[in-house]
Parts: sequence; structure tokens; C-alpha cells
Amino acid sequence: MSDIRKDPFSEYIQHVEPGMRELGYAWYTAIGLQAVDGLKTSKYLRQTAQDNIEGKITLPEAARLIESYYRESEKQGEDRTQEADQVSARIAMLLAENAFSFSVVQYLGIHRRLFAGIYPHAGEVRDYNISKREWVLNGESVQYGSAPEIMATLEYDLQMEREHRYPLGDMDAVIAHLAHFVARLWQIHAFGEGNTRTTAVFFIKYLRTLGFDVTNDIFAENAWYFRNALVRANYNNYISGIRETTEYLERFLRNLLLGERNELRNRDMHISGVLEKQDIEPEKQDIQTQKQDFGMPDGVKPKTKAHIAKLFAAFGHGAIFGRTDVMRTLGLTASPASELLRKMLQLGLTEAVTGKGKGKYVFRKR
Repeated sequence: MSDIRKDPFSEYIQHVEPGMRELGYAWYTAIGLQAVDGLKTSKYLRQTAQDNIEGKITLPEAARLIESYYRESEKQGEDRTQEADQVSARIAMLLAENAFSFSVVQYLGIHRRLFAGIYPHAGEVRDYNISKREWVLNGESVQYGSAPEIMATLEYDLQMEREHRYPLGDMDAVIAHLAHFVARLWQIHAFGEGNTRTTAVFFIKYLRTLGFDVTNDIFAENAWYFRNALVRANYNNYISGIRETTEYLERFLRNLLLGERNELRNRDMHISGVLEKQDIEPEKQDIQTQKQDFGMPDGVKPKTKAHIAKLFAAFGHGAIFGRTDVMRTLGLTASPASELLRKMLQLGLTEAVTGKGKGKYVFRKR
């Protein structure tokens, strides 16, 4: 097996700056992809991107300006704007580079490059199992890959894809296979955070090796749809008559790769099948707000709300967790993790569990 610690970018040859069109789509896609985690970029990031596209600064200079902006100006806010800005700049850099290798090392390297200094586990596969409450599934979760098998599953899926021979002249078959491939890759959920953004960047660069241009606005304007389509491609509930389907991913890919104009509506994917337009728009506009809605009183800091939302997405009702789990899930050190646990208990969001060891909690049902 490849050495996953090796930086796959260390021996890449530097390429000249891409043209204005390619830069525009690189930035547009990078900014749009932040929506998969309910994040929004700052005006400073967008102005910096524009300066780069117009040739006033180079792409590496733009990335350095974003990094120094937060390092020097104390703009490290609590709403994850810093993460959105820095990751957007890094995605633009990656999409502007021609170099790519279809490998697990590359996949992990993309995550490391996107999230270094943001997540302590950047470039590392998760060593714990997860579940995430999904809006499109009415609060249910996809069954993600088992932590002990992540590396083996990644190697297997990529090897199967390497061996696949796409039929020439049959774009329906090509689209269907690509949808299944990216859905499987995403479902492994190799990373605790940043999985969808990493998968999207890897997938875009892979599509280019297959001869697809992928310089349009589909990813930028439909990132939330893309994630929901991945969810629906990996969810079964036969009791409720729901079967996993790549139908929605295929619509997305036909628009992306063939220039079709299939309507991409998030409400069409909701498992209830009865949503009207007004039911989806608030979700699409502010995913993070929905994730943070725990009925908390005024005065709770946005960063605290975001942390609690992440924990609830990971553990839901009934799952027992402690300080070590909080540290691992959020990337916190011991003291902030203990303070967060104390705060949640004080707010009445959690309750202590006895008989399971010291310092164990569950979210209260409200």
C-alpha cells in the first residue's frame, strides 16, 4: 500500500497561470462549494479573487493574501468565514493546477492541502464511526463506511475504477457509471470533516483526465444539490419504500458534462416527496442556521452553536459521548472541550449518564 504520509504535491511541476476564463470558474466553483457545509465567504475573499482573475495579482499571491489577512488582522471570527475563505483559495489553487494522479495518496493529499491548519486531522482518515442527520432524509443518516475498513475500501474502489473501460459513444452509460463511482467514494466518508469538498475537487480533476472540460457554473451554483444527490444515492429504507438512486446525480452530471439544462431542485430529493418551494428555500440559503437550531437562548456565541451542531450531527439522541469524543470530533484541546461540555449541560442540552464511566453525556430529547 502507498505511503499515505507522502505529500503527493511535492514533486509537481509548476504550471503557468491559467487564462481568465479558467480562473473565473476555478474561483466560482471554489466559493460555491462552501455551501455544502453551510459556509459563506467574505467580501475580502471575493475582492481578492476578482483581483486575481483580472490579472492584478497571481493566484499564489491571492492565496497568501487570504492567509495573512486572518493571521495579522484578528479577523478570526466565530462563524467559520475564515475556513470558507482559506479553503476557497486553496480549492482555486488546486483546480488551476494540471497535475493529478488517480490514487488514494492524491485523495488524502487534497484533504491535507485544503484543511491544513484548519482541522488537526487534515489528510488523515477518521478512526471513529459517524452518523449525520440529513435534511433530505428527514433527519435520518446515511450508513457511512466503517472506520477500520476505510483505507482498504478506498484502495479497492479506486482500483475498480482504474480497471473500468468506459464505452465510447455511449454517454448514458458513462454518466451512470460516474454517478455510481462518486457516490461510492463519498459514502466511504474518509474524513471527519471536509469530505464533500475533498471529494468534489478530486472528482473534478479526475473528470478532466477523462477529457471533460468541467469549466462551467454547475458546481458553483448547485453544490448543495450535489451533496443532497450524494445522500440520496446512498440511502435505503425498504420499510418506507425508499431505494438508493443515482437519478439526481445523473441529472447533475448531464448538466455538468453535456451542457443539458435539467432542473436541479433540492425539494425533489426530499424523501417526503411533498415539499413545496417555500419549504426548501430557507434550507438552501443558510444550511448552518438550520444545523444550529437547538432552541438555545440569546447570547450563545455562534462558534459555540456551530460546535454543538457538529456534535449533535455526530451523536444525535441516545449516543453517549465524553470529552475525548468532543476533542476528536471538533479538533479541540482538553480544556475547551471540557468547557463546551459544561456549557451544554448548563443550557440543558445534555444530561449526564451514569454507569458508563466518569464524564459521559447524551443529548436530551426536546
